[in-house]
Amino acid sequence: MILYPAIDLKEGRCVRLHKGEMDSAKVYNESPADQAHAFAASGFSWLHVVDLDGAFAGRSENEKAIRDIVDAVDIPVQLGGGIRSIDHITRWVETGVSRVILGTAALKNPDLVYEACARFPGMIAVGIDARGGYVATEGWAETSKITAEALAEKFSEAGVNTLIYTDIDRDGTGKGLNMEATEKLAQSTDIPVIASGGVGALEDLVRVKLAAEKGVAGVIIGRAFYEGKIDPVAALALAAADQLPIGDRPGA
Repeated sequence: MILYPAIDLKEGRCVRLHKGEMDSAKVYNESPADQAHAFAASGFSWLHVVDLDGAFAGRSENEKAIRDIVDAVDIPVQLGGGIRSIDHITRWVETGVSRVILGTAALKNPDLVYEACARFPGMIAVGIDARGGYVATEGWAETSKITAEALAEKFSEAGVNTLIYTDIDRDGTGKGLNMEATEKLAQSTDIPVIASGGVGALEDLVRVKLAAEKGVAGVIIGRAFYEGKIDPVAALALAAADQLPIGDRPGA
């Protein structure tokens, strides 16, 4: 299980949203690069970065902050938000981003996913952000009529490295992951799935670890780290453990 601490960018600052609502942004660090360095120093092996302004604008809006993050750490960075062309993907790969996440573009321009996977093998993820089971786009401002499973099926032969599934109604709430929907998606595809949206306690990470055999490979953690609800040391120890003690299992 890989833990992905999240850095969401709005106007050059590190923020968190509540259910994807831009007006709900709470600033946690004025320096995203400092935040990235802190996560790397804690021992995390990946960073998850989202350009929130870019997701709405359809183009990268926090380029300096993203470049500063990449320059600040030696661990891989996955980046999403407003990346909607092969030129955008190429620029970020050349900048040092290890995995590019396509969200709106994956739904509206599936050919881009195939082209990107062919040009950058192992470096392309598809972000599936769902509201009520249906994929949302344009920074979650629009909800489509396609299910998460149907979108994943479109890319079963594309060479997508990872799917990132976010339950929008839980994102930023700390009320717990929607593991039922996450596992349903993971079992519908051979592509590894990263869970996201609503992590609020160490038990959420336990549930992800127990779902590894079903194809859930990792989890994104945001507000729970920033507000001290989950201790990074305990989270990393859990992720590294070969097995869980009976007492750590949900319902034990």
